Amino acid sequence: MRYARAVPSDEVDFPRLRVLRICSVFEPPDAALVGRGVRFDPVGGMQSHTGQLTRALAALGTRHDVVTHRPPGAARKERLGESVTIHRFGLPVPWGRQLYCATAAVAAWARSSQVDLVHAHVGEDLAVLPMALWASRSARVPLVVTVHCSLRYTFRGCGPRGLLLARVGGGIQTAICRRADAVISLTSRLAGRLAADGVPRERVHVIPSGVTAAAFAGRAPDPFPASGRPRVVYVGRLAAQRQAETLVEAAARMRTTGVQVIIVGDGVGRPAVEAAIQRHGVGDRVRITGFKPHRDIPAVLRHADVFCLPSRYEELGSALLEAMQAGLPIVASDTGGVREAVGTAARLVTPGDPGAFAHAIDGLLTQRDEAARLARLGRDRMRRFDWEQLAPQVLGVYRLAMAGPAEAPAPQGRRAQLGWPRARQ
Repeated sequence: MRYARAVPSDEVDFPRLRVLRICSVFEPPDAALVGRGVRFDPVGGMQSHTGQLTRALAALGTRHDVVTHRPPGAARKERLGESVTIHRFGLPVPWGRQLYCATAAVAAWARSSQVDLVHAHVGEDLAVLPMALWASRSARVPLVVTVHCSLRYTFRGCGPRGLLLARVGGGIQTAICRRADAVISLTSRLAGRLAADGVPRERVHVIPSGVTAAAFAGRAPDPFPASGRPRVVYVGRLAAQRQAETLVEAAARMRTTGVQVIIVGDGVGRPAVEAAIQRHGVGDRVRITGFKPHRDIPAVLRHADVFCLPSRYEELGSALLEAMQAGLPIVASDTGGVREAVGTAARLVTPGDPGAFAHAIDGLLTQRDEAARLARLGRDRMRRFDWEQLAPQVLGVYRLAMAGPAEAPAPQGRRAQLGWPRARQ
């Protein structure tokens, strides 16, 4: 498998590069984390990834137009500094959420003539890839795709809708990834499967999600001073995939006295989690705080003793990386690319097994030397997950995508002015 080379920033000379980023979700404003916004998954790994990557690339001198969905509370147009403009589309009602693609596709097409490259981020939203392919091919600029969740190799849906999404959506993802000029996988596990599924190996690159290490420098006040210790923390959406109910049941089975479980999240699955808290009688030790702005998460993790990720499926959880950066021992589901991300720096258990989660968490709370050892391993691994190192690698992929095949015809238009060859058609 061919990995993307880590390109130092002083080797990347793209001072005028303009990128059209297309993603179903993006870093949300604070107003989208409360009220009606919580039903629109405003917090998640892709939101963190797209927001932090865009900021890191902008710091290297590139410019970005972001086309994404608009959750309630978010502005239709927003600027991040001088180099990033976010364009949000869609109706702020749950039943019309996917209709955002109608106006977003037109906007993406209109802006594609002013950019040098289209970068799509795909998870479980089927509209993103056709939208991105149309924009890139109509403007004759390269298409780069980051696969956050493969509907064929990561997703584990239930019921008729889940099966349909896996089969139809998986086929759409594969077909368009085969036509992309470059494909970025978050893990080598998924990269191998994409290549085996017909995506040309020379176009597949492994670049994981990352963290902004500077955000974890120093210590902030405890955001939950009324909660005792030891403290187990979960951070993320409350949805069927995340299985926070497993953690609730595990709390009922833990033997360590005085444990407090703090669930930092919200979403459509909150009623099910609240019902589980009542059903297992753990209201005195399990608390749901709702969403917190991403800037507050380092403090949340700094004042915890164990981080838990009980997801049913996951390619690479950004919250796992943040927990390792904060120096937390981890208990997580052994699924997707989680093992590749954490290596030996976590205890991995079978998804959906509350007894196994309880046993693993109890072990880390009582065996402090072992917990400290895992924390050290996690911090050591995080050297490869800093956005300051990963962003130049993404620029390296952009460079390869824009170079195209050796037989490409002479460039035209804006790309000719910048002196780069035209992408493959």
